[in-house]
Formats: sequence, C-alpha cells, structure tokens
Amino acid sequence: MSTPFYVSPQQAMADRAEYARKGIARGRSVVVLQYADGIVFVAENPSRALHKVSEIYDRIAFAAVGKYNEFENLRIGGVRYADLRGYTYARTDVTARGLANVYAQTLGTIFSSAAEKPYEVELIVAEVGEGPEDDQIYRLPHDGSIVDEHGSVAVGGNSDQIGGYLEQRHRDGMTLAEALGLAVESLSRDSNGGERTLTADQLEVAVLDRTRPQQRKFKRLLGQRLSRLLGEGGASASEGEPSGGASSDESPGESPASEE
Repeated sequence: MSTPFYVSPQQAMADRAEYARKGIARGRSVVVLQYADGIVFVAENPSRALHKVSEIYDRIAFAAVGKYNEFENLRIGGVRYADLRGYTYARTDVTARGLANVYAQTLGTIFSSAAEKPYEVELIVAEVGEGPEDDQIYRLPHDGSIVDEHGSVAVGGNSDQIGGYLEQRHRDGMTLAEALGLAVESLSRDSNGGERTLTADQLEVAVLDRTRPQQRKFKRLLGQRLSRLLGEGGASASEGEPSGGASSDESPGESPASEE
C-alpha cells in the first residue's frame, strides 16, 4: 500500500497562488486612470469582439485580465447582480463597493476550494462619482482580496513595472488626452525597458464620464475620435503642455465581453 503524498496547507495555497499569477501574467495589461472628468480604461487588445473592459451599470465599469471564459462568467454575474439589486431597491443602491464584495466572495471561495483550480483572473471595478474625490477604484486579485486604489492602477502582464511608471507620472486634474497618452506610454514599455508603438487599432479604450447628461456614464472611444485623442496625448507628453482632451461623443458602450 502506497503512502499518501502530504502537502501542507500553506504550501498548497502558495502553489495555487503561483499557478494563478503565472496565468494572469501571460495576458496583456489593462491600465485604469482617473482624469478630471472621470475614469479612463486602456487595454492592449486588438480584438473588436472580445473585450477586456465592460459596462456593468449606470456609473460602474469592469476591467479584467486573464482567462476570457472565467472573467466573462464573472462579468455576466456582476451584471445580473446589479440589475437585480437596482430593480429590487433603487438604482443608487448599486455601488462598486457592493459589486467588489460580491466578486471577492466568489473569487475567495474558488481560490480556497480544493475541488477546483483557482481562477486565473484579476479584476478592476470602478465607479465614477460626482467629483474626483468620489471616484472609486477597486482591484481584485485571484485570491479574492480587495485593494482600494487611487489615481492609477495596472493589472496583467508586467503590471508592477507599468504601475511604477504611472505612479511617478500621474497627477490629479489631467485631461482625457493627457491621461490617455500616459496610459499608452506605460503600455508601450516592455519588461526589458524598451519601447514599442501602439496604434488605435491595437487598443481598447473606454471611459466613465461624469459630465455626460445621460444616466449611463460609460462609453467607448473608437475610430477618429480615439486617434485624435492619441495625437493630443502624444503632443502634450512631448511638449509638456496641457491638451484639450474632452469627452468623446461616441455612442455608449453596450454590455460587452472581455478578453485576455
């Protein structure tokens, strides 16, 4: 009779965490930054069908990296939670903090369960407020913990390097074009310190714009509007002068999917 192989609980959890982190690191990064009129989401994602950034509710958006099928299931669950809570109580009762708590419980349960593998995902849930001081950004790693972020945050890929770059350069009150330019600069830097060029066709960009008169604050930036903003952001970065990045007039995003 063979002796059962024993692994300590601490080692088992460490192995599960390492497995999830490696899967997440293989995905392309997503960057989220606050700017004067809201929150901008920028992802390196050439797909126009599979999205990393999604609308959840009126003032709430979701971004993710990792395995598409896993975080798409989480996105759908978040939409259902928000719709049910808004219908049962009031639309104002749907908050990013409440949604982050639901995601944290789900991810934590899956991570600690020996019966299934941990999810290879990292999430960001953000809500735009009446003013910059009211904005909320929560990062949720694979183990279900919640990190309250401010200013800027990066997940996936070489997120540590990108996050450090953003922390040094992000400032309050940036225009949309400036924030977008900084996000693209950070995503353009590879792990070896080199730089590459990212075009509008390689990016997925969306905003939560507090100045929109509609109840829904989410919209995607596409086509010529995105190209113009990228040009403005690059000019302001090279010249050191503020650019006039305003909100896009693209049509509001529909409940999309997300991608690795």
